[in-house]
Amino acid sequence: MTVRRLWAGAGALALLAVAVALALRPGEEPVAAVHPAPSPLASGQALARLGDQQVGSDELKALLAQLPEQARANLRGDRQALEAWIRSRLAEKALFQQAEAQGWLQRADIQGQVRAATEQIVLRDYLASVSKVPDAYPSDADLQQAYEAGKAALQVPARYRLSQIFLRVATPADDLAVRKQAEALAKQAQAANADFAALARANSQDAGSAAQGGDSGLQPLAQLLPQVRGVVPKLKVGSVSDPVQSEAGYHIIKLLEQQPARAATLEEVAPRLRQVLRAQRQEQVAKAYVEGMFDTATLSIDGAALNQVLDNNR
Repeated sequence: MTVRRLWAGAGALALLAVAVALALRPGEEPVAAVHPAPSPLASGQALARLGDQQVGSDELKALLAQLPEQARANLRGDRQALEAWIRSRLAEKALFQQAEAQGWLQRADIQGQVRAATEQIVLRDYLASVSKVPDAYPSDADLQQAYEAGKAALQVPARYRLSQIFLRVATPADDLAVRKQAEALAKQAQAANADFAALARANSQDAGSAAQGGDSGLQPLAQLLPQVRGVVPKLKVGSVSDPVQSEAGYHIIKLLEQQPARAATLEEVAPRLRQVLRAQRQEQVAKAYVEGMFDTATLSIDGAALNQVLDNNR
């Protein structure tokens, strides 16, 4: 590993990270898929079992704690996605158990990878401990200076406040019937004086937004499914789309509000900008710490041995 791998990257991308955060900030995601990451914990009350493997309640709690607030609320209301995660986690545990029983952990190549992974974990944690940034950094003046320097790149993208009626297609055999139901609902919703919120509460199968009359809040296009992303900009405020088909089912979309792209204010970017500046400063401290190690000890490279390895691996 070269010294450069310890810090390269984040400093040069500081303003880009803030800009991306503006475009993909957590929000209501009525048509976005949730892909929860597995947790290594296995304690607490058992939620599911596969043979002698189980998924505990603490694992689910840890998963939910990792998610943004709205994604967490959406997952809580999506039993199908939760059960899919439980099945995936049980499969992982069962596969690991099989590999362990067959002596996979004793293989030299596996032990080498485990050692390398352990070194990286310890390295990152230790380096973080010796490169801590003072709590007071950055100051308000530092934030203002960074904001002014990158102001042109800090844009809030156009956002759309949507309401939807979602009908799930459980199996391919159900597609025709669900499509006809979606077409009938779309006609009702497009009629003059139609109460879209009432139709959504009564018919939408998206638990995260149905209770709100289908309202899913302000979202940038990048946060929507591709199929919906292509329809929304063509809608006028107050208009309702024809059924839009996605892999999950059919979506009837109403555009409630549209906000044009604009420059972000300092107040909007301050929390993320603070994190980026702290990360950038920590990288600088870490770089100085590692370079100091080379300044206080003699570096010796055996050129002949190095050439021999390169010649033997052509």
